[in-house]
Amino acid sequence: MHMTLQFFGATEEVTGSCHLLTVNGQQVLLDCGLIQGSKADALRNHDPFPFDATQIHAVVLSHAHIDHSGRLPYLINQGFTGPIYTQKATAQLCDVMLRDAAMLQERDTDRQNKKRAKHDLALLEPLFTEKDVDQVMAQFEVVDYGQRVQVADAVEVCLSDAGHILGSAVVELWLGNKPEQKKLVFSGDLGRAGMPILDDPTFIEQADLVLMESTYGDRSHRSWQETLVELKSIFKDTIHQSRGNILIPAFSVGRAQELLYLFHLYAKEWDLSGWRICLDSPMAIKATEIYVNNYPLMDDDFKRFTRLSPGKHPLLSCAEFINSTEESIELNDIHKGLIIIAGSGMCNGGRIRNHFVHNLWRTEADIIICGFQALGTPGRLLVDGATELTIHGQSVKVAARLHTVGGLSAHADQTELLSWYQHFHQAPPVILVHGESKAQQVLIEALNQDATHKPKNSAIAQRGDCLDLNALPELVWLNKASESNETPET
Repeated sequence: MHMTLQFFGATEEVTGSCHLLTVNGQQVLLDCGLIQGSKADALRNHDPFPFDATQIHAVVLSHAHIDHSGRLPYLINQGFTGPIYTQKATAQLCDVMLRDAAMLQERDTDRQNKKRAKHDLALLEPLFTEKDVDQVMAQFEVVDYGQRVQVADAVEVCLSDAGHILGSAVVELWLGNKPEQKKLVFSGDLGRAGMPILDDPTFIEQADLVLMESTYGDRSHRSWQETLVELKSIFKDTIHQSRGNILIPAFSVGRAQELLYLFHLYAKEWDLSGWRICLDSPMAIKATEIYVNNYPLMDDDFKRFTRLSPGKHPLLSCAEFINSTEESIELNDIHKGLIIIAGSGMCNGGRIRNHFVHNLWRTEADIIICGFQALGTPGRLLVDGATELTIHGQSVKVAARLHTVGGLSAHADQTELLSWYQHFHQAPPVILVHGESKAQQVLIEALNQDATHKPKNSAIAQRGDCLDLNALPELVWLNKASESNETPET
């Protein structure tokens, strides 16, 4: 039984997760994510898939973030008719996130077509529409954590909590039949131990191959306690010195809810009684409702705090929810005393950009960056020291104070990635995905310097690489793109 794994996304970059398994002639796709970043990166989403969508038997989706789920509607548009297996909360979040993405696709296409019509240019079609999202939702097959299901003739899957966002999963896959059966473990995006709201990432002990993310493979985050001290210091300085507005670009799913929880727990300690906290993101508000309705997936600390505050839910008690555009615009007239949590997390869309126009140039304003910023995004430009940003066609100077709080990241750092891998018995081969090149090189060196847990083989996936799974634990490539990255056992 011939088995291969081919890599088509999140290769040497943190976006567009997409990996193709072929087992006994049946094809199973792991994730089908949207490519995010610069405008040039976004245009890559319109490229045809490097495989025939009609031949995909099933999709296994690790979690709802758009860089993992965002091309599912396009996949269906191109002829995919099979089931999409995922955790229940992930399906619920996709209903929100994919509809928002469809709305943006249609709106941006309409805007472009108005310009193109003036020059008699052919009109464009959006990458996908809300009708395509309807079909995605119809094709979801939800599974519980710990439930082993057959997704193809010779492919079984089990999802375990990855601790990244609500519903996120580490994916275990059993491929083929015994005695030739191989077990692949796909990390998805791994969360951090000890973070609020969700349980810690699940450790897996057995694998013939580990497919592991590497977003922060080159650094360590501050501890949770250090992060809380850092946040307290930022708020203290702002309260007693500038008293301008505080803007927090935040991912609508995961980060926004963590921030709401922190403000619930520490608003008094951080002396925020005189501040107005606003969640200005319709998508984040909808996602928060899904978090509230999935109480069984929360960690013990969250459940305990909820029990201790009956009628005062930790995610609903501390912030005003700003839904309408009119309410959001009204915030522009307020120049101090506001804490605004708004999308998008990388500042490349959403309401945060409007708030930047009115606040970024103010010396009394503060910006808190608390998530990964991909290359080419406005958030990354800010982190890298940009003195101005172009927003809605106008240049906006950067005079606000910038704070980068890495400890709030929902991704495991190098130490946590190494720890997660070390729980596997017999040091199985590992292939790195979902990381920028520098982070991956540092992580693979760290893996191979571990005398006790050095992988039998290791590699960094490159786009188009095709691996012969029958040859495991050897990494035998059916093309040669990744051979230079392979590190054999010595």
